[in-house]
Parts: sequence; C-alpha cells; structure tokens
Amino acid sequence: MKKYTRLTLHERVKIEEFRNLQYSPSKIAQKLGRSKSTITRELKRNRYAHKSYYADNAHRKAFLRSSDRKWWKDKINTNPKLQLFVHEKLALRWSPDQIAVTLKRLYPNDKTMNVSHETIYMYIYLHSKKELKAELISQLRQERKRRGNFKTKAVLEPKIKDRVSIDERPEEVLGREIPGHWEGDLIIGKEHKSCLGTLVERTTRTIILVPLKNKNAETVRKAFEKEFLKLPKTMKKTLTYDNGTEMSEHKLFTKNTKVQVYFTHPYSPWERPTNENSNGIVRDYFPKGTDFNEISKKRIKEVQNQLNERPRKVLDYQTPKDVFNNLILNQLH
Repeated sequence: MKKYTRLTLHERVKIEEFRNLQYSPSKIAQKLGRSKSTITRELKRNRYAHKSYYADNAHRKAFLRSSDRKWWKDKINTNPKLQLFVHEKLALRWSPDQIAVTLKRLYPNDKTMNVSHETIYMYIYLHSKKELKAELISQLRQERKRRGNFKTKAVLEPKIKDRVSIDERPEEVLGREIPGHWEGDLIIGKEHKSCLGTLVERTTRTIILVPLKNKNAETVRKAFEKEFLKLPKTMKKTLTYDNGTEMSEHKLFTKNTKVQVYFTHPYSPWERPTNENSNGIVRDYFPKGTDFNEISKKRIKEVQNQLNERPRKVLDYQTPKDVFNNLILNQLH
C-alpha cells in the first residue's frame, strides 16, 4: 500500500500554474502523479474569489493545520528540561540557531534534547500561550510578531547561477574554532537607493564595513575583493552569503580571492547569525533611513575601527582586533 505524503510547496506552485491555465482537477492530478481526490480537496479548501488558487496561502494554511494537530506532541512543551534550556538561552538573547547547535553538542546521543532551530521558532510562534509568546518574541533580536511569510518561486528558483549551497560547507565552519570563515551581507539605505557592505569573521567577530556606490554585482564583487585581498591567507577561507543577486559574480570572486562562497537557504538569515547580529550593532551608528551616499568613507571606517576595538563578552572581553591579530601571530610561529 502506497504511503500518503502531503502536498509540497513545489506541488502547490504547480497547481497554481495549472489552474491559471484552466486545467481540470483530473488533468492536474495526472500532471503531478496525484489522485484526483487529493487535488479536488486541495482546491476546495483554498477557494477564493473567482475560484482563484494561491500556492503560498494554501501552503501556509496547511502548515498551521499541521501545527495545530501536533500541539500535544510538541517536543519542547512535553520536555521540561529541554523547555528550561530553551527559555534560559532565549533570555540571554541566543538565537534559535545557536540554541539548536549547542544542544546537539551538549547532548550528542540524547535525541530528546535535540531540536532544530525551526522547531524552536515553531514553539515560540505557534505552541506558546499568548503571554509567554509575547515574552519569547521580545527576546529575539528581530522581535517580529510573526514568522516570515512563505515564499514560492523565489524559494524554488534562486536567481544565482552555479551557487554552492551551505549544505556543502565544511563542518569546521560551524565550530568557530578555525578562523578565516566569513559571513557577508548588505545593509540597505534610505528608499533602497544606497547600501553598505558588511563582512564578519565568525571566530573573532572582526567586522569589515565596505563602502559601495551601488549594489550592482560587479561593484560589490570588486569592493569585497579589495577588502579580502588585504587579509593574510590564513584568515580567508570561506564566505557565507544570502541569495542576493549582488553576489552573482561569486565564481569570479572566488577565482580572484581563493575564497569559496557558500549560499544560505533562501530566506534563512539565521544561517548567518554572526552577520545578522553585527548588522544590528552597525544600525546603532547608521539607523534605518540612513542615506549611505551621504556618509563618507572616512566615517564608515571610523565606525569599523570602533566596533573592532570594543571588548566583546563572547570573546571574554577581548576586542575583535586583538583576537584577530593574536591568531595571525600564533599562526606565524
């Protein structure tokens, strides 16, 4: 007997496409290798005005239905020890990704104490009572009132050619013990008409602020290359980036710098936690609405130096600059 599997987001996108082509439920079922009853039920559940069908809305509703059914099976709600650990770390402003990775290290052979970052997000947004939910959300850096929207085509079809997924990134990157692994991003300025590049080294938390004239792929590549070429060979191994098209010249960037670029899963900023955290700190100097075209290169580098010369708790109150320089010296001896 064939086991039933739920419709995927990809299948729902196809259903939307086929409905726009006015395919019948039977024809859609044939195209997807599904039963007619599955397609009919899906369309009936998600009928809107003029019989339109929207894949992202349908997938979101299915996700919420599944979450409601799993309420009493929720791993965090049913494990007091795990729940306490998650609460304590969220209170310390740890991200769900940091919590999940730490649990895996502390309890490598105890599956009851292992959860993914998505499970933690689900617990916060869907499996917590109203007052607790508000408290837990306030402890997240972004403090978003809801989990990000589901995406459709952008998720299924990243626009960057020959991208190398974060899934292929060396395991040593996650541990932070070995320096030279960076995370990168752009901070967008006023009315999306200006931007600032940010590069952060995962081990030392060293940040490089990159003045940019625009976010054209060639401009960004050349500016990032210029910064990486200043670094010692031992301190430049990989760069983890999101799926912004400004990094579409990643192959040429790797050729010129010998730094391999890995791309996160679409709409997964928690896979660049060091960079996300650092961007928040940079925003203390350049708040939303800043026109970076009006900020001098001198000022940008002044802020970079201030950040790298600030003691960090995560570094046992050493500065990123000192830790970075000490690592270079140790590698030379």
